[in-house]
Amino acid sequence: MKLKTARKAYLFALLAVLFWSTSPTAFKLGLRYIDTWQLLTGATLSSALVLGILTLGSGRLKLLLAISKKDLAFSALMGLLNPVAYYLILFKAYTILPAQVAQPLNMIWPIVFVLLAIPILRQRISWISLGAMLISFSGVVLISLMGGTVSQDPQNRLGIILALSTSVVWALYFLYNTRDKLDPLTRLFLNFVFASFFLLLAGIFRDQPFPDSAEGWYAALYIGVFEMGITFALWLMAIRLAPRSDRISNLVYIAPFLNLLLVNQVLGEKIYVTTVSGIILLVAGIVIQNISGKDAT
Repeated sequence: MKLKTARKAYLFALLAVLFWSTSPTAFKLGLRYIDTWQLLTGATLSSALVLGILTLGSGRLKLLLAISKKDLAFSALMGLLNPVAYYLILFKAYTILPAQVAQPLNMIWPIVFVLLAIPILRQRISWISLGAMLISFSGVVLISLMGGTVSQDPQNRLGIILALSTSVVWALYFLYNTRDKLDPLTRLFLNFVFASFFLLLAGIFRDQPFPDSAEGWYAALYIGVFEMGITFALWLMAIRLAPRSDRISNLVYIAPFLNLLLVNQVLGEKIYVTTVSGIILLVAGIVIQNISGKDAT
């Protein structure tokens, strides 16, 4: 039984990683046809629908009806942070940078999380963690070189800043949710409901707030389902079924390497040596940070 459960955990985790690895390609394809706001609005509405079906289908209606005003206010705030602020910045970065650069720069959030936890959660940091951060930051520097082409377009610097800033937004989102006692799937659904409301409300002042092409809607639906929606549920199930969650968690670092294959084959991006080397250093630093953090506890 334990072996069967472990196999299910790894299957769910690998499916989640596979879906996440396709997201950068979907971002770039969608942004060819629609702007960042349209893509986010379409994806958020799609995700809210999927998460609503998953939440109600798993018997959480009573939990939803018992939500306190405090929890609703918290979800409204978190919805503004993620998906609204996070994805607006991320999509803008993708309009500027190659997917092979934007995606790994966005992955540095675990390191930013540790740095922000020092003043916010008053956590201490070990020398091993500092060394791991230096390894990851050296990877960031390599990725940012873009194979020596970074200086060819002044916009590239803006794209790098935007991609890196998303890690700050996501780390803050994760920090504020560390002590949240509400069921995570229910919380995520509420966040996306409020985000949908905010986007629709702000969309009144835009000429075209929704995707205005079939291709744009296909991308938005795909991102809403497989980046923001069902994939999260798969990951939750994997973590809960896994004998050891750390082994499952580290599978997520397969995603940037699968992403390189997809952006090369689907988008036609020439893969830079600096990107591959940078990702290796970035992931190595994060893994060392995770291991040292578990040892410390």
